[in-house]
Amino acid sequence: MPRALIVHAHPEPDSFCTAQMHAARGALQAQGYEVEVSDLYALGWHAALDRHDVTHAVQAPFKPQAEQQRAAQAGTFAPELQAELDKLRRAEVLVFSFPLWWFSLPALLKGWVDRVFAMGEVYGAGRGTYDQGVFRGRRALLLLTTGGPEAAYGPGGRNGELLTLLQHVHHGMLWFCGYTVLAPVVGYAPARQSPEARAAQLQAVVQAFGALESRPVLYG
Repeated sequence: MPRALIVHAHPEPDSFCTAQMHAARGALQAQGYEVEVSDLYALGWHAALDRHDVTHAVQAPFKPQAEQQRAAQAGTFAPELQAELDKLRRAEVLVFSFPLWWFSLPALLKGWVDRVFAMGEVYGAGRGTYDQGVFRGRRALLLLTTGGPEAAYGPGGRNGELLTLLQHVHHGMLWFCGYTVLAPVVGYAPARQSPEARAAQLQAVVQAFGALESRPVLYG
């Protein structure tokens, strides 16, 4: 059975962003995926990469990448971090589910990347990057909501083109580690939409995640 991991970062369980996550999970399950969800707020996830990410005695001065490599070699990642690494290794599809805050990822989700995309595990120490990355052959995509309407993120939009805003995630995080990066699934300004429009967007999420094989590829 194929597996997927959804890393979700929204503080409100009844938010539309969370509803999108549930719609995506259901669509993946209907396709035969076993889906794991890391709900970072529910987990009480600690965003900051620090010396507590490892259980071995760290050297001074503290060098995060060096300590990640030591932990990768010795199996000394902290238990909550090791659990996320195990989920990541199992997943053939990775989904980041989040609201677009300040044109980027919420702090908890960025902190998940800082800690879980560990040197010596998902890159570095002789591992390749991009088309030779650890996760080559696997797929990743973003599932997000925005505060502004779709026109604000299109060509000439005042907020900037969405794919340009997200390039640091698509290119610098996902493709860097070898993922084939699919086009994002976006719920534009759900707080400003009618109930009918929100229902239609949730159906669009179901359709998108039910047809990943035909979704446009951005990188990979």
